[in-house]
Order: sequence, then structure tokens, then C-alpha cells
Amino acid sequence: MRSVLGTAAAVASLGDALESSAARVYVARPETVARVVGFPFHRGCLAAGERPAEIGLDALARPRGRRVLVALECVTNPDNVGGVFRNAMAFGADGVLLGPGCADPLYRRALRVSMGGALVTPAATVPDWAEGLAGLRAADFTIVALTPDPAAVDLTALGAAPERLVLLLGSEGEGLSAASRAATDVQVRIAMAPGVDSLNVATAAGIALHRLARAGP
Repeated sequence: MRSVLGTAAAVASLGDALESSAARVYVARPETVARVVGFPFHRGCLAAGERPAEIGLDALARPRGRRVLVALECVTNPDNVGGVFRNAMAFGADGVLLGPGCADPLYRRALRVSMGGALVTPAATVPDWAEGLAGLRAADFTIVALTPDPAAVDLTALGAAPERLVLLLGSEGEGLSAASRAATDVQVRIAMAPGVDSLNVATAAGIALHRLARAGP
């Protein structure tokens, strides 16, 4: 974090956190903050930070032992990406993999929806998606794909979660590509009421992580 701009009340509420930081702190009237941000801003505080260096897929896949990763294929909506990171943080996932076309988790809206999850959950961009999935399988990961396909295994019937798990989720409109589905080890679905075709991708990620990230020994 390099600098903070906020109202007097917002800065005062963040006193301890700001005192322990080397960031510059600027205090302004609410209307000034709104002009700087570009729209009515009700949280009262905005920060500018430095983007960390990319850690790469290997850094998330290499550690041995139990690992849970979330992989997103072309999830374009920043709200959904932020929601997935919030769920990943809540259920202790070890990282999030972002395929081509995914929204930036450090985009302001995605970051806000993530409730800070995008700052604390490791993430790696995977430019070659097919090669990345192949590398995960070579690193002894079991790739579990979420799909509304009625032929898929019911999530509750999956049994014990694999020790090394990748939870794969597709785009909001098209879902997972045929190539990605072909690269998976198992496809699972979340049972829903008749007539409902799908769940929001972040909601589906939360349900699946609650079931899988906490399962096993």
C-alpha cells in the first residue's frame, strides 16, 4: 500500500492499521473524495497499492501434501471473480488459477467484493490453459469440474475429497469449454430445484468448497 485517501471519520476508524503502515495518508472532505473517485463514494476511504509480482502456476502446484486450488476459465465478471476469492479465503483454499479472459482480481470492484480475499489468497495467471491443466494432473492433482449437466455426479455423492484437488469452474454464459471438460477427472453437479438451470459461479464455488475443502482426513 502506497497511499490512502479518506474522510476524517474513515481515517480515524483505521487508526491502528494505518499507524503500522508506511503509506502516506491524505484526509479530505467527503465531496472531495467523491470527485477524486468519480462517483458518490460511501465507504470514505480509498487506497493505492503496488501490484505484486506474478507467482506463476508452479508456485501453487509444487508444494506437496494436501492442496486445494480453484481454477477459473473465462470468468469475466469482476463481481464473480471477487466472490470466488472471498469463498476461497473463507474455506481455506491454497490459491486461485485464472485462465485467459478472466477479470482482474485486483480490479477495484473485484477487490471490494472479495472482502480482501484477493489480497491474501495466492493467485496465478495461466496463459496456456490446456498446458496448465495438463501440468496440474502431472503434479498429482485431481481436477473436479463443476457443471449443471444432469449426467454429472451429485456433489454430495462424491465421497472423500482428493488430497490434491483442483475445483474447475467455467464462464458465466457458456460454462466450461469442451476441451476443459475432457481434461477433468470427474464432473460434479450441485442438485437444484426443477426448472433451475444453473447457479451463479461464485455461489457454486462456495457450496463446492464448503463440501470439498473441509472433507477428507
